[in-house]
Formats: sequence, C-alpha cells, structure tokens
Amino acid sequence: MIKEILSIKDLAQDEIKNIRDLKEVQAVRVKYLGKKGILTEKIKALGTISKEDRPEFGRVLNETKIYIENLISRHEESFKAAELDRLLKTQRIDVTLPGCFTPGGHLHPTSIVLEEIIDVFLSLGFRIEDGPEVELDYYNFEALNFPKDHPARDMQDTFYVTDDVVLRTHTSPVQIRVMEKYKPPLKIIVPGKVYRCDADVCHTPMFQQLEGFMVDKAVSMADLKGILEVFAHAIFGPDTPVRLRPSFFPFTEPSAEIDIGCVICKGSGCNVCKQSGWIEILGAGMINPRVFKSVGYDPEVYSGFAFGMGIERITMLKYGIDDIRLFFENDKRFLEQF
Repeated sequence: MIKEILSIKDLAQDEIKNIRDLKEVQAVRVKYLGKKGILTEKIKALGTISKEDRPEFGRVLNETKIYIENLISRHEESFKAAELDRLLKTQRIDVTLPGCFTPGGHLHPTSIVLEEIIDVFLSLGFRIEDGPEVELDYYNFEALNFPKDHPARDMQDTFYVTDDVVLRTHTSPVQIRVMEKYKPPLKIIVPGKVYRCDADVCHTPMFQQLEGFMVDKAVSMADLKGILEVFAHAIFGPDTPVRLRPSFFPFTEPSAEIDIGCVICKGSGCNVCKQSGWIEILGAGMINPRVFKSVGYDPEVYSGFAFGMGIERITMLKYGIDDIRLFFENDKRFLEQF
C-alpha cells in the first residue's frame, strides 16, 4: 500500500513538471486533491486498513499530500508571476490621462441651518444640553403641565413604547431634566430629533427641533421678544419684521406664536402666507408656574421663557422649499443646490 502511495507521488511529480499553464495546474490539483481525487480516495480508504498498518500508511499519505500541494502551489505562483510580467511588458499606462475625480460631500441643508441657529444662540450666552429620545411620559407630558386627560395630548400624535414610555414628541422634556439638575440662572438650547405620527408635504414622523429657555429673576416677555428678534434677523435678514401672536401651550403662560414677515412675498400676500403677509415660525411663552413647581423652583422668585422651533420648517422658509420630503430622499440634484 505504501509503495502504491509513493508511486502516486512520483507520477504526480512528473505530471506537474510538464504543466504549461494555469489551466493545467488546476486540472492536476483536481486530479490528485479534488473531492474525488486520487489521494482523497486513498484518505477515505484509511478505515479499511488494519490498525497496525494504519499509522504508518496515514503518515506517508499525509506527507505525500502536503508534498503535492506545495509542488502545485509553487508552479501556480510561478505561472502567475510570469503572466504578470508579460502584462507589464505588453500593456502600458498612459500617465497623462486625468484621474477619476470624486467630489467632496457637504452638509445637509438642515444641518447648515441648524449650525447657523446654534451659533446665533451661543453668541447670546446660551449653552447646549441634550436628553434621551426615548422618554418617560412624566418628562414628556406630566411635568410640562400635560395631565393624563389633557386634550393637548391629542395634538402630539405620540409614538408609545409602553404606557409610561414614549418617543419624545418635542425637546421640551430636556427643559425639565435640566431644571431638576441645575439652579437658576439658566440659558439653554436643546437641539435634537423628535417623533410624531404624522406624514405629509409639511410633516414627517421624525424631525428636528430646537428648544430654548431662560430662567432668572425678573425675566420678561420683552426679553423673549428681543432674543427672538435677534434670531430672526440673523437667519432671515435684518429687515425681517417679527410679531408675537397670542396662542396656547400647556407649559407656558402667557403663550405666543412667533410670526415673521413672509420671506416669499415680502409681506405683500401670497399662497404661502395665505395672503396675510406673515408666516409662523415657532411657539414660545413665559414658563408656566406649574412647571416651576414640578422642578422645585419658586415661581414667586424666578421667571423665565421658553421657545421651540422645527429645524426643517426654518430651512424650508429660508431656502423656499415647499416639500419637507425632499430632505429625506437624498436626491443629489436637490442636495447639490446647497
């Protein structure tokens, strides 16, 4: 049996020496080492050999297999090197041809506007805070003066994880978390993603907001209007008119919608502003005393204001975009305009 293996070794060696190309290399490999190769069949037959002869037979068989594998691999590498050398000599590279240009990326339009907004408020002394996007019902609603049966909850179109856990519907929960952690004075902005069950040309289930609030002694609506005028003039231009219009939010009292002169028609009236000459850009108001009590602030000592805006809405107004879904479609023709 061992003589038979050695004869197979000699036969394979002679065949390999006469190989002329890579195709023949592969044929010899399959013949001896393939699933049905000569040596593979011998390995399968090991179980039929007596226990006394099996170790020696197995050793010789394994050594032969390794020898043939190495011999085939050396010839294969030799043919590959020769082919590469031939290609290098016969194929030329034209170094004068221009290279492949890959254009650099750039910020998304909402990221551009968000950075501009953040820069405005940082210049006014605000600092950035952050909070969880999966939020407790207590922080998202109850501590902000939304009791369980409050009709304003219906406005939020909430994604519920459990009865007591939600995907935050606004960035206002961070206001509560910050006030629980720090004592006044505070000047905070909170940029981040929020979630609501809503989808059309003006709404998406996920969008970005920026919350801002200030708490100190003797803070007034005049402070709120002044800061928001600075913001509006920085983003939409120094001649942009700003007005506060009475509104309602559970966590502010009094509350207001902040309008700017229509950036499309410059106040003359159009379809965007519904012929009014004004466009609402954010909600704001003085922080409700009940919110202060929920975080342990004395409303007789401290006052403050809060405001919140949608980044996509501000971006749409700034650039004259009429469909929010364009921000999520990743169409290069749209994105390259910014």
